[in-house]
Amino acid sequence: MPPTRRPLITVALLGTPSASAATLYGFFDLLSGTRRDWQMLHGGADTESPFRPLVVSRDGRPFAAGNGVRITPDAAFGDCPHPDIACVTDLMVPPGEELGTLFEPEVQWLLGAWHAGATLCSSCSGALLLARTGLLDGEEATSHWAYCDLLARRYPGTRWNAERTLVVAGKDQRLMMAGSGAAWHMLALALIARFASPEEAMQVARVNLLGGTGEVSAIAYSSLTRGRRAEDPIVAQCQVWAASNYRVEAPVSHLVTLSGLAERTFKRRFTQATGMSPLEYVHTLRLEEAKQLLESTGLPVEAIALEVGYQDASFFNRLFRRKVALTPAGYRRRFGTLRSQLRQVAGG
Repeated sequence: MPPTRRPLITVALLGTPSASAATLYGFFDLLSGTRRDWQMLHGGADTESPFRPLVVSRDGRPFAAGNGVRITPDAAFGDCPHPDIACVTDLMVPPGEELGTLFEPEVQWLLGAWHAGATLCSSCSGALLLARTGLLDGEEATSHWAYCDLLARRYPGTRWNAERTLVVAGKDQRLMMAGSGAAWHMLALALIARFASPEEAMQVARVNLLGGTGEVSAIAYSSLTRGRRAEDPIVAQCQVWAASNYRVEAPVSHLVTLSGLAERTFKRRFTQATGMSPLEYVHTLRLEEAKQLLESTGLPVEAIALEVGYQDASFFNRLFRRKVALTPAGYRRRFGTLRSQLRQVAGG
């Protein structure tokens, strides 16, 4: 009997003539690329995202976004009555502009989604609409710094925090808000962490170089493991063994024995099939495991070196820095903090 297919998580991204196409479709791309892009880059089977992002609008008709890009919605409100997540990506309106009843259908739709159990989100100036629902009364909230003073005057019952990148609030933590500018990236990662997993959110961050501050080489985000399993059956068998046994001493000698080939022949075939020498391949497996341990545990660097197969911690430090472009401690500060934030948002 085939396994039961889990239903996709429907994310309704609110499309209005005041939306920015870059942010609207930025959310769309990150959510639709979850799981799929990581598998593609690592030679895995075609895998669909656990999310189904949809651009929705009051009538479903094409319109020009606030920056002039033509948007064709996927659905009208009536065609997407019960999303799991509803998100106001942003509003390109000047601070202080009176909106009147311009967005009343959108506000009512958000309230309907909330009462049906959806998580409501806003990024940047999108909080202008989320605040109009009344759901932020008595709650912490954030928005773009240029709007927070205005919002504080209009909605004094809400505690506005212009300095915060991400705020999670409300009943069952079902209100999620991102602050200024590119903070929407953190909201997208938080949604992936909560509704898929923190691990998959970290994969999205690494594929798209998201979630950090300061200038860091793209290599620090990369996965060192490249490509799919080799077509050469002997090399593929050795890859399977190495995935579970890379910690052993003299792993290349074990691989040569397992292959049944002469050492020079094995090394040539392995390099031809994978693009890496056997020793380089083992190093990549060890360093990827070290990265996971640095992100998810508080183990000392020396203990992590031993855990992944290096008796000499100083050699591990030098190799890690050369391959990852950060020291192990620097990697932990950058990515361990991000993983911790995502686990907290996910409730784990």
